[in-house]
Amino acid sequence: MTTKTPIKVIKRNERNRLETEAESNPEVKKTTQETARDMVATVSNWVNEFQQKRRTETKQAIKTLFPEPPQPSRV
Repeated sequence: MTTKTPIKVIKRNERNRLETEAESNPEVKKTTQETARDMVATVSNWVNEFQQKRRTETKQAIKTLFPEPPQPSRV
């Protein structure tokens, strides 16, 4: 004997309420593509910050190790 799956009846008022809740809170309903974009952007920002920090530290270390020789004065 086959059993039928129950059918849920959604009344108009309930459907309208659910739609307005979804519209008022769009952050909850992100697509997987948007979520992936957010993660990629976050990681990209982390990488850029790390690289920038490393560049400034390297630049400072080079200045410390190899100071510019004094320029002879011209008369």
